[in-house]
Amino acid sequence: MEFEPVIGLEIHAQLKTKTKIFCACSTAFGAPPNTHTCPVCLGMPGVLPVLNKKVVEYTLRMALATGCDIEGVSRFARKNYFYPDLPKGYQISQYELPIARNGHVAVEVNGATHRIGITRIHMEEDAGKLSHDPGRPVSRVDFNRTGVPLIEIVSEPDIRSPEAAGAYLRQLRAIVRYLGICDGNLEEGSFRCDANVSIRPAGAETFGTRTEIKNLNSFKHVEKALQYEISRQKEILAEGGTVNQETRLWDPAKNRTRSMRSKEEAHDYRYFPDPDLLPLVIDAAWIETVRKDLPELPADKKKRFVAEYGLPSYDAEILAADRKLAKYFEDGLQEFARPKLLSNWIMGSLLGLLNAHGKSIDQTPISASNLAQLLKLVDDGTISGKIAKTVFEEMAASGKSARRIVEEKGLVQISDSSTIEDIVTTVVAANPAEVRAYQNGKTKLLGFFVGQVMKETRGKANPKLVNEILKRYLEK
Repeated sequence: MEFEPVIGLEIHAQLKTKTKIFCACSTAFGAPPNTHTCPVCLGMPGVLPVLNKKVVEYTLRMALATGCDIEGVSRFARKNYFYPDLPKGYQISQYELPIARNGHVAVEVNGATHRIGITRIHMEEDAGKLSHDPGRPVSRVDFNRTGVPLIEIVSEPDIRSPEAAGAYLRQLRAIVRYLGICDGNLEEGSFRCDANVSIRPAGAETFGTRTEIKNLNSFKHVEKALQYEISRQKEILAEGGTVNQETRLWDPAKNRTRSMRSKEEAHDYRYFPDPDLLPLVIDAAWIETVRKDLPELPADKKKRFVAEYGLPSYDAEILAADRKLAKYFEDGLQEFARPKLLSNWIMGSLLGLLNAHGKSIDQTPISASNLAQLLKLVDDGTISGKIAKTVFEEMAASGKSARRIVEEKGLVQISDSSTIEDIVTTVVAANPAEVRAYQNGKTKLLGFFVGQVMKETRGKANPKLVNEILKRYLEK
């Protein structure tokens, strides 16, 4: 029997506010344990939460960017469960009346576009962080993260492959980064994902029994965990077994999921409206103000890069995925108006350099203007493409401009025909056997002669002229 997977993702994005959602404690990452806390986020008796307006504004940005319907009235609820990292014994979240519903994003997978619905976006507070002592049966809790503002983005079960899940996750991460509401750092936990997955016979309408997968802190882990879990469930059903509804953990060391606990339902959390927080009322004027302030989003920028600059879809998607990278590209175009060539150097040499050193585009040692100047030197024949690679490396190491490096190292390309002819004459005379072989039909030897000329000129000869002159001499 053929099965198809049914996947839904629950994504938690930590908002980049300076203070927590219901108190004035700092949200800065990396502080000593339990230093960013107060009676409110620690849930001391008698304290009252006060909603951070910036959290609501950031949530509105995300809701508008994903085409959600924004509720004029929403309210907070208490999600009750006991865990040592939850000081109040409940989490303030939203349940029956979330701030936004019915959104969607479009993702492209293997050339096909998939529309993935968003059930809801709601605000909530984060819990603390537990650390377990490997040598003793002791756990410690850091409450710095308690009360840090989150939005939860819950997708419809519209995803049908691990690849589509990865594309959806990347798209949402790009959106929150474009909006400036979340840094999207999976490793630090500011952008987290839980995946719900089930399988059903192909063409069936009803869903199978789902499992939830946690501990997914990279795009690669999401896709690998889903692939494993789909295969595991298929194997169970093929053997006549039953899939248990449960929460499972992804073990990246063993490339497998393992059972964690039975899956909770909403009634297990005993949701009820939070009596300490008034209903949240959002007027149309505020929504329009936020809407007007939205930037051009990744999907729109990608379309524009294809239409305006003639870039292939692949190039446009990579460049548009990061707002700062897209700006770098367009800044470079101001001085070097050949989009595809500039794109090639950014995606190849520049991103390769940054990835090798673990740096982001805003840490690049080569400015967009300097890269454009380098490409202009290649374009006008001052240096060859091969020499440009050497100059690029020197630019990255020294911070000097391309023109200064070329002048200091005497790297100007030789484009004088008579000079190249003299060298070609010498090379041809020194290799009579290869000349005869070429003239007898082994035309691939042209590469050998080009190499010899370039060796004599230390790579400075104009390759186009070298090829033209060599052919003229060899075909006499």
